[in-house]
Amino acid sequence: MQTFITKLKLISSDSILRKKILFLLGFLILFRFLATIPIPGIDTSSLDQFFSSNQFLGLINLFSGGGLSGLSIIMLGVGPYITASIIMQLMTVMIPRLKEMYHEEGEAGKKKFSQYSRLLTVPLAALQGFAFLALFQNQGVIGSLSAFETISNVAVVVAGAVLIMWIGELITEFSIGNGVSLLIFAGIVAGLPSAVSQLVFTFEPSQIPLYIGFVIAAILITLGIVIVTEAERPVPITYAKRVRGMKVYGGISTYLPLRINQAGVMPIIFALSIILFPQMIFNFLANVSNATFQSVSSFVLRFLENGWFYSIFYFLLVFVFTYFYTAITFDPHAISKNLQQNGAFIPGVRPGQSTEEHISKTVTRITFVGALFLGIVAVLPIAMQAITGIQALAVGGTSLLIVVAVLIDLVKRVDAQIAMREY
Repeated sequence: MQTFITKLKLISSDSILRKKILFLLGFLILFRFLATIPIPGIDTSSLDQFFSSNQFLGLINLFSGGGLSGLSIIMLGVGPYITASIIMQLMTVMIPRLKEMYHEEGEAGKKKFSQYSRLLTVPLAALQGFAFLALFQNQGVIGSLSAFETISNVAVVVAGAVLIMWIGELITEFSIGNGVSLLIFAGIVAGLPSAVSQLVFTFEPSQIPLYIGFVIAAILITLGIVIVTEAERPVPITYAKRVRGMKVYGGISTYLPLRINQAGVMPIIFALSIILFPQMIFNFLANVSNATFQSVSSFVLRFLENGWFYSIFYFLLVFVFTYFYTAITFDPHAISKNLQQNGAFIPGVRPGQSTEEHISKTVTRITFVGALFLGIVAVLPIAMQAITGIQALAVGGTSLLIVVAVLIDLVKRVDAQIAMREY
């Protein structure tokens, strides 16, 4: 408690850090305000009923920051931007020029790469916006729209998606933390009061053991996320002795901390994007007048909504994306080169290529533990839902993963800013 109060005093006394925190709070308030502005022609009662019976839309609502549940002007949230980023990252594997741009051209190459992701966001947002409007119109949530009204509404939600993308990037650049993750976090936290009130109003004494079990499971999952996120594998590092004049430099031993979960919460977000995008498209195609589209879409949706297939597919995606995101954010070659330039080496390992291979092999092994844990925790709420029959658990479990991981990352970034100011 004393440490927490001390940190608050340091934050309030430092003008730069205080401005960053206020900047973050201001944009989160703006984000929540935009989420309350609905597009025209909504039947509120039909919308609430439709959401209460659809887990698929509950998961998508995470990415919209709660904007989809009210069909707001930012109903797409950061979903199109995340999907565009995933597509661009996957294309680096297939297109050498993009890989060279992202990994070898430095900051200028990454800025150009990010610009391509932003441009790709626009057509993806238009596609998703049109699919959602058609889906809600077929379900009676939105009244019949003319061609002009449809185009106008699609333009509004695309503009909202681009605005949210811009706000997320501003938060990343000028505030503390990852903007996209923080916007998703804000939407989840904003939905907590209504979720708690719903539990209170529907409370029955016979459900007390069930609620106690959920609380214990949530505490254990949170503890596991914190432990795995903070866990490190220390790799011993020794600096060679160097004599300059009458002084001897180096000769000290330290370690290189390699995190068990280098990817953080991003594998969960990526996996959900991949799962939800085809579901959204086939939900739209299932309502078109063409019989072939309807039959194919119904077959695919039945397959995707199968509990076993969904759980296995979700687990594999989280597992694979943990390795994938670690590979694109962690560069053993750069670390090996930096160690060699500073006269450091790993005892028993030659500098250069051997050091790079040793670090890469170590990261691959420890990432297996992190990927396995994330995959199990991701599908555990789905298994609990199958046992208890409570539909909100799958959404709630994913929300818990994102909230805990984002909070840990935010606290660590604030601590880093405070440490930098103290020095």
